[in-house]
Amino acid sequence: MSLTKRDAAWLMTKKGFLDMLPLNLAVLPWGILCGSLAIQRDFSVLEALLMPLVVFAGSAQLVAIELMANNASLATVLFTTLVISSRHFLYGLALRDKLKVLPTSWRYSLGFLLTDELFALSGNSKAFVGKLRLIYALVAGGSFYLFWLLWNVTGIVAGSYLPDLTQLGLDFAIAVTFIALVVPTVTNFPMLITVFVAALLSVLFKLLHFELDLVAAAIIAMYCGYLTDRWQCRNQLAKHGLSTKKALNDINKGGGKS
Repeated sequence: MSLTKRDAAWLMTKKGFLDMLPLNLAVLPWGILCGSLAIQRDFSVLEALLMPLVVFAGSAQLVAIELMANNASLATVLFTTLVISSRHFLYGLALRDKLKVLPTSWRYSLGFLLTDELFALSGNSKAFVGKLRLIYALVAGGSFYLFWLLWNVTGIVAGSYLPDLTQLGLDFAIAVTFIALVVPTVTNFPMLITVFVAALLSVLFKLLHFELDLVAAAIIAMYCGYLTDRWQCRNQLAKHGLSTKKALNDINKGGGKS
C-alpha cells in the first residue's frame, strides 16, 4: 500500500520529533542552568527570555551571561561568543551545497535551527535532500528549539524562587550532551585521533591555565585528524600502486612463458 504525500509528511514529522527527543530531554539540566543563571546574575525576566529566543546557543548563552554580569565590554562579549560559536561556520560549510539550492525561507529557517544536535542528525548523505527530508530536519530542529525554550523558562522560574542552582553541578550536562553527540561519529581512525587529541589537550591546557584551552585543543586536534587522513590516503595509494605494478609484472611474465 503506497503512502499519500500527506501520510509520508506525517511520518517524517513523527520521525524527526522522535529522533531528536532523547537530545531534547538530555539538555534539560543545561537549559535550566542557562535560565536560572540569567536570573541569578540580575537579568530581568524579559532579558533572560530573549537569550534562548534570539541567541539559541547554550554555551554562548552561559558565557555571555557571565561576561555581561561582570560588566565586560561589548567587544569582549562579541568576540568571545564568536569564537565559541565558530564551529557553526564549519557546519554551514559542510551543508552549503545541499542548502544553497533551497528557497530563502528554508535556508534561513534551517540555518537558525542548525545546532550541534541537528547537525549530528545530518550525517546521512541524503540529509536535506527532498521535501520529506527537509520536513524531517525542520521538525527535529524546531522541536529542539521549543524544548530549549521550555527548559530555559523552567530555569527562569526556578532561579526566581530557589537557591543558586549553579552549585548543583548542572553544567556537567554540557559535557554529557557533547559526548553523546561525538561518540557515534567516531567511525574511522582519523576521527578517533581527533577526539583523543582534543580530549587530551583540553585537559592538559586546562591544568596549565591556558585561556584559549578549548580553542587551541580543537584546532590542534583537527589538524592531527587531517594529517592522519592524509597519511592513510598515501598508504592506500602506495599499496594500490604496488598491487597494480605486481599484477602487470605477473601478466608480462605469463606472456613471456607462452
